[in-house]
Amino acid sequence: MLRNLVLVLGDQLDPDASGFDDFDPARDAVWMAEVAEESTHVWSSKPRTAVFLAAMRHFAADQRDAGHTLHYTELDARGNKGTLADQLAADLAQLRPESLVMTEPGEWRVREALRQVADAAGIPLEIRDDRHFFCTVAEFAAHAEGRKTLRMEYFYREMRTRHGVLMTTRGQPVGGRWNYDADNRKAFPKQGPGLVPPRAAFPLDEITRGVLALVEKEFGEHPGSLDTFAWPVTRAQALEALETFVDERLPGFGDAQDAMWPGEPWLWHAHLSSSMNLKLLHPREVVAAAETAYREKRAPLSAVEGFVRQILGWREYVRGIYWTQMPGYLQRNAFEAFEPLPDWYWTGDTPMACLKDAIDTTLENGYAHHIQRLMVTGLYAMLLGVDPREVHAWYLAVYVDAVEWAELPNTLGMSQYADGGLMGSKPYAATGKYIDRMSPYCRMCPFDPAKRVGDDACPFTTLYWDYLIRHEEPLAANHRMALQVKNLARLDDDEIAAIRDRADAIRSGDVAVPSHG
Repeated sequence: MLRNLVLVLGDQLDPDASGFDDFDPARDAVWMAEVAEESTHVWSSKPRTAVFLAAMRHFAADQRDAGHTLHYTELDARGNKGTLADQLAADLAQLRPESLVMTEPGEWRVREALRQVADAAGIPLEIRDDRHFFCTVAEFAAHAEGRKTLRMEYFYREMRTRHGVLMTTRGQPVGGRWNYDADNRKAFPKQGPGLVPPRAAFPLDEITRGVLALVEKEFGEHPGSLDTFAWPVTRAQALEALETFVDERLPGFGDAQDAMWPGEPWLWHAHLSSSMNLKLLHPREVVAAAETAYREKRAPLSAVEGFVRQILGWREYVRGIYWTQMPGYLQRNAFEAFEPLPDWYWTGDTPMACLKDAIDTTLENGYAHHIQRLMVTGLYAMLLGVDPREVHAWYLAVYVDAVEWAELPNTLGMSQYADGGLMGSKPYAATGKYIDRMSPYCRMCPFDPAKRVGDDACPFTTLYWDYLIRHEEPLAANHRMALQVKNLARLDDDEIAAIRDRADAIRSGDVAVPSHG
């Protein structure tokens, strides 16, 4: 008799996960499945699908080497049912375990589908806490109780204190400040970022080569490219990527973490989020490695604190938002945005230099750094008025690190402000001048970021003013946006009409490249 069938999903690739607690190789077995639905419920890019499948197959090989009984369904296996729910239902009919055990899934949709299968089969399903975080969902819920808004900074300070990260023996933040964000907003000099350390790249072994061929065969029409695929897909590779980042790029991470440069997708960023989200790395070891680098004077405090804040603060915070607000969170649309996502988000076919570079590198690598996501692709979609669910589907589809618990709050809440301020105190609204300040894109673009109307006006700038006009009342009530909204008083009726007309033309796609461009 099979006692426990341990369900392992594609983002749970840790043999020490809670689902394996009390695992008995003589009586228990592991279940894993590759199914098309996980690449088609959103139009997943080839790099994203390949990262998951390659990491899953390497983990499966480790399970077999450990002597565990493994029931693994490959994507192109005969009789593959196409969905996790249908595949599990079919396998349960054959295996008839006494119970099902799993670590908490990272997506509401998947958790509910598997619960329904277990209920229909009459087999108990035990869902255990995911230990790959500093904060449990229950702890975050306790933090959130009674708060109308949830600010990351307060949560982050609680987490620093609770876990003793970058703290003195007297319980104060190292360096006397909690936050060095103001030190981490520099642009590159005119000559560019200089010599950038290469990203950690990994050769393709037989398993990964087989996955890339499979993805091209099964999802050849999906967006993205596998030509530069070199992501870590094993625990050993993830550890090497962590060591490479701390040694080579963490010292330079802080100063220019918000800067952008054409043709330089990697810069001094970590590129570790896919490994953490697949559970190849634990955030505790990532934070510890960064803190050790500071203690050993191998990286400055501003860089280490900025990096730690992204993991101990922001990453934990968005997970708490997701699980305390779902499933209703997905439907939030505070400013009633219903425009379609432009088709060129899937191709990069746009004359706007910043958007073209951000989308091109996204499709080529399955990656773009956080400012490209927030202040280029995300900002444009928000100003345009795109339905936040369409923006969410795009972000979930195109990035190798995209799992819904992390991606949805970042997109719908932070990027699109569709939750009305639950996560962020203001919309991240800006004109093209922000992009001009943080990058050289505007110097190679036919549009002028200083202009809001005219054939050569930057669409970001036009749409920014249109955004303020359309949402003047709720934005004026936001103390952090009030000064920006007051600037509308400087515009006469004719200019407001011109802004709105050009914004409507941008939304309809009727904007030509100016002849002098």
